Amino acid sequence: MTTDHRRGAVLHIDWTRCDGRGVCTELLPDTLIRDEWGYPLARHGGSTVVLEGSDAQRAADAVRLCPRMALRIR
Repeated sequence: MTTDHRRGAVLHIDWTRCDGRGVCTELLPDTLIRDEWGYPLARHGGSTVVLEGSDAQRAADAVRLCPRMALRIR
């Protein structure tokens, strides 16, 4: 799977698939936080994050490693 790492790619969290394991928040600690139940949130709130710089590669890793396939990059 190839991922487009252009500036402005967007990481989307599908909360209906997520079970709050935290892999993504560990890979993207400056971008994502966990809510009180362990579900990931964008630091600015919500379920989408505009990726810039090195976040794009870490986000691609998070998408690949998510056990519930709850992440995607658009």
